[in-house]
Amino acid sequence: MALDFLAGCAGGVAGVLVGHPFDTVKVRLQVQSVEKPQYRGTLHCFQSIIKQESVLGLYKGLGSPLMGLTFINALVFGVQGNTLRALGQDSPLNQFLAGAAAGAIQCVICCPMELAKTRLQLQDAGPARTYKGSLDCLAQIYRREGLRGVNRGMVSTLLRETPSFGVYFLTYDVMTRAMGCEPHDHLLVPKLLLAGGTSGITSWLSTYPMDVVKSRLQADGLQGAQRYHGIIDCMRQSYQAEGWRVFTRGLASTLLRAFPVNAATFATVTVVLTYTRGNEASAAPAGPALAQPSSL
Repeated sequence: MALDFLAGCAGGVAGVLVGHPFDTVKVRLQVQSVEKPQYRGTLHCFQSIIKQESVLGLYKGLGSPLMGLTFINALVFGVQGNTLRALGQDSPLNQFLAGAAAGAIQCVICCPMELAKTRLQLQDAGPARTYKGSLDCLAQIYRREGLRGVNRGMVSTLLRETPSFGVYFLTYDVMTRAMGCEPHDHLLVPKLLLAGGTSGITSWLSTYPMDVVKSRLQADGLQGAQRYHGIIDCMRQSYQAEGWRVFTRGLASTLLRAFPVNAATFATVTVVLTYTRGNEASAAPAGPALAQPSSL
């Protein structure tokens, strides 16, 4: 069991390293001003960040998701597995319910982690920067706003993560069943990579508008007075100012990120299990351990 957790955490780290640049682009596109947009699209945002801040600019806020990764994966693995066992049957519906439960519980860590990540991704480069790192960011927010400030966006995160994780596990379960993934299948790893990548895309599509709202709420007040009084007010103001397309901002970079992130996660899990379990690894990918990597 400990090896399953280790493999899942290693896979999550690989996923974060692959996907963080896309996440930085997504957040900047989501929160930029509609009156004076800084970026024309996903590619222009990538180019601008690299030109102005170097490649390292794409990895702003990386410490926050890496810092919380071990705890998030532990929660996801534990809650999903225990919930599935408590439900008593490994069915698609129970996979959704167990995934939703895991998504809801891990919000306790995910929300403050993403708050710090968002603030770091949006701050100016160089000496003018406000925060020195993830812990400094959360410490400053806590001193100014208390525990409520550290958990800003918690409800929107919960509304995003709960159904998203449910869709993720449901899609993965349906695809692996449909493709006939068996322990000794010589195409098992490519099938799992395809299932994981596709599951990541569908999970993001299922709740993406709420992710836009979450990013705006967590970035609110960073460069002036706060604009939003809550989720509904944020949705109303955003829609009135920019129309329905505002809820698809950054979607292209998110979907570009979703497949390789989940593919990298599954591949790393497979490699770790191969080297730690030897011949046993051929059977491990078809079990619960590979069905439960984090979709960050």
